[in-house]
Amino acid sequence: MMEEGSGGGRSNYNRMNDAKNERRVGLIYDQRMCQHRTPYGDDHPEKPDRITVIWNKLELAGIPQRCVILNAKEAKDEYICAVHSKNHVNLIRNISSKEYSKRNRIASKLNSIYLNEGSSESAYLAAGSVIEVAEKVAKGELNSAFAIVRPPGHHAEYDEAMGFCLFNNIAIAASFLLDQRPELGINKILIVDWDVHHGNGTQKTFWSDPRVLFFSVHRHEFGRFYPANFDGFYTMVGEGPGAGYNINVPWENGRCGDADYLAVWDHVLVPVAKEFNPDIILVSAGFDAAVGDPLGGCRLTPHGYSVLLKKLMDFAQGRIVLALEGGYNLDSLANSALACMEVLLEDKPISELSEAYPFESTWRVIQAVRQMLSAYWPTLADKLPTKLTDQKAPPHILLSSSESDDEDDDASKIISKDLVQAVEDVVEPILNLKIEDYHDEVNSALWRSKLSKTDIWYAGFGSNMWKSRFLCYIEGGQVIGMKKLCSGSVDRNPPKETRWKTFPHRLFFGRDFTQTWGPGGVAFLDPRSNSEDKAYMCLYKITLEQFNDVLLQENVPDHDMNSPLFDLNALDSILNEGSIPVEAVKRGWYHNVVYLGMEDDIPILTMTCPLSAMESFKSGEIPLCAPSKDYADTLVRGLVEGKQLSEEEATTYIQVASTKPL
Repeated sequence: MMEEGSGGGRSNYNRMNDAKNERRVGLIYDQRMCQHRTPYGDDHPEKPDRITVIWNKLELAGIPQRCVILNAKEAKDEYICAVHSKNHVNLIRNISSKEYSKRNRIASKLNSIYLNEGSSESAYLAAGSVIEVAEKVAKGELNSAFAIVRPPGHHAEYDEAMGFCLFNNIAIAASFLLDQRPELGINKILIVDWDVHHGNGTQKTFWSDPRVLFFSVHRHEFGRFYPANFDGFYTMVGEGPGAGYNINVPWENGRCGDADYLAVWDHVLVPVAKEFNPDIILVSAGFDAAVGDPLGGCRLTPHGYSVLLKKLMDFAQGRIVLALEGGYNLDSLANSALACMEVLLEDKPISELSEAYPFESTWRVIQAVRQMLSAYWPTLADKLPTKLTDQKAPPHILLSSSESDDEDDDASKIISKDLVQAVEDVVEPILNLKIEDYHDEVNSALWRSKLSKTDIWYAGFGSNMWKSRFLCYIEGGQVIGMKKLCSGSVDRNPPKETRWKTFPHRLFFGRDFTQTWGPGGVAFLDPRSNSEDKAYMCLYKITLEQFNDVLLQENVPDHDMNSPLFDLNALDSILNEGSIPVEAVKRGWYHNVVYLGMEDDIPILTMTCPLSAMESFKSGEIPLCAPSKDYADTLVRGLVEGKQLSEEEATTYIQVASTKPL
């Protein structure tokens, strides 16, 4: 095939191949994308070597000579802005020209991001390269293509870079085909994300769009694996017109290998793809689920990747675009990429996988996914036969010579039947004992997924008026004056918005010692309103799931959270009742949830003592006590930084609240 351009120091390939039946496969690689690197030269998993080892491996195998070599091009802002906010695009465009210290400060505020003087160009080239190959495949100029790009993209959200990703390359390319090039006739796109991490950014981009079927198989572990939330759970299926077009297959554990992925392809992805009938397939081709990857902990082999890709080529007339995402074991990364290129070039027949079986947990997840999606995809309605699901690997007894496995290691060694039986005799009773633990995990994941879709305003009237202090309940940690750490919430995303309001309630200080602040009183709010009273409160827009975690930390941090403390039924009830004491944490001082009204049609909730405690405060049974200086300073910081009061006014406000009789 012919070269269409040189790219950043590559060798030129001008050889013609006259084989009429050979597929035209595009390839993009540009050394300029190696300029994105850590500012101090520190080693990092997402490093420039990731793309150079792929290119070198392909060169050694003679792959580029047989491909159409394309020039990398920077994406236009208008195409990127279809997926990202203007502020985000401006930030990434200008970040490499900013003063060194300012660039580092910005990166430190983002989740798993570094920035340097080469980041802007690399990000624009990565997004533009995926657009370039996608357009040529859509036009029919190429049968398929591979964009060897970095930084990766599938974690990047509308207004935020995260997880090594600056722009969402695959989402930008999909949006480009659908909205910028309607003449190409691309009306339905299947995005397959086989990176070991959930493609949260891509999911959110097309959450309500039925033109895009987004499929992600990833390690999840009930929200404990990065990006550590419940966006990747199987209950997240899209909404509105896009309901049913978002498919998540969340692994419960690591070490999933070829057999696990093949089972998902055969019993979830392939049946749905047949019904969907895409015009083109875009693959978020992360290779961090590969054997030996230091971040992924799964065990896909190069042959496993080739089988998965070969099955996708049965759709969309083989029009497939691969865009590199993750992959941090350089050997596995290069070998897996080569295996995929050989499939695109149709080098040789792909044999089926060896007689390995999926984990029991894999069948459990597949069954749950099929049941969840059967209302949208009738092909998934039938229950899988027991004869099939009984074929399973012994749980977590894969034996390997080392963690740095050879590519010939099929992700698990052959285990004798006697050894398997011996291990099962020991493991099975333990599993039976822990079945309740599994159900608890599932129940927790389900309610968290459900409540994460509902926003509330949490109104902080005490130390939580200072945002840095409140974030301890979300992100974990402590601020000055605190004697102990907060564990944080499961969902550590910061509040979506912050506002201030005053309410006709009485602020006062009671108790005389807390484990968090030591000696001194802490803030309480009289749950009854009184027009003569005025309390300043900072409102944080968070999810109802996060509110449950804050409620727990304010009261009984060691309580089991297999079920929510305050669910959607409670939210409906409180609108009429005004307040609801939460019995599950009644040992806590702040177990009374109080409804304060609506803001933008979103309920405002706070938590304080129950009415019964008010009588105890008045009688002296529970002491009233002025706050310590550290605690009072926290309230002052909140009021001053929130631009509600001057420091002098804030100090007076607290003094009055701590001395005025109830």
